[in-house]
Amino acid sequence: MNSISPNLNMMIKACEKASKGLIRDFGEIEKLQVSIKGPSDFVSNADTKAEKIIIDELTKTKKNFSIISEEDGSKLNKDRENFWVIDPIDGTSNFLHGVPHFAISIALKSQNEIISGLIYDPIKDEMFYAEKNSGAFFNNKRIRVSKKKDLNSCLFATGGKEDNKVNLTTRKTGSAALDMAYVAAGRFDGYFQNGLNLWDIAAGLIIVKEAGGLINEIDLTKNDKINIRASSSTINEKMLDKLENF
Repeated sequence: MNSISPNLNMMIKACEKASKGLIRDFGEIEKLQVSIKGPSDFVSNADTKAEKIIIDELTKTKKNFSIISEEDGSKLNKDRENFWVIDPIDGTSNFLHGVPHFAISIALKSQNEIISGLIYDPIKDEMFYAEKNSGAFFNNKRIRVSKKKDLNSCLFATGGKEDNKVNLTTRKTGSAALDMAYVAAGRFDGYFQNGLNLWDIAAGLIIVKEAGGLINEIDLTKNDKINIRASSSTINEKMLDKLENF
């Protein structure tokens, strides 16, 4: 593994520990699909359990860091300059329906800047991570955004319920975090979506940037209603032109 900071090392360990329970719970979700009771409460429990494991691991040595998380919301501690931003299951609907496409997402926001990010797909055992000025990595291998220049040959990710005619080839995968990670790895050429929460995209912001991508300016003091536009530099302007009315 390339040299990483103690903070990122903690994030990795927290993800790995939480993922064991999620993999087990995901197997049970598949069995519960045909049950009378249904899996809705179970998914909520899976979210809560995973988030607790992650927070417990991260606060073992960083007790004073504040926290922004999907399940518990914001928790201000003594250190209000550093925030763990946590989404225990990004892609909950996929998880609920037994679709193996979801991820744990953890980021470290310091003085209103994301300086570390980690996105982990426990089913595929795919880990994407980055730290400020240190590059972006996928399972310990350096990654870069796509080099394509022709929009007609590009594949974009988006989400939400809007049916906007943007005249781009798109996919909706159900996980904003993995969409961002896939842009960083060159699997998708760009990603755009409106009305997101900070925990959906915080880790992805640093991973895409460190992979050489461009992202619109994001107000990191906001925890919701965030619009995201991410792509490589070679197609960014062309993509934004297509999204003018999105």
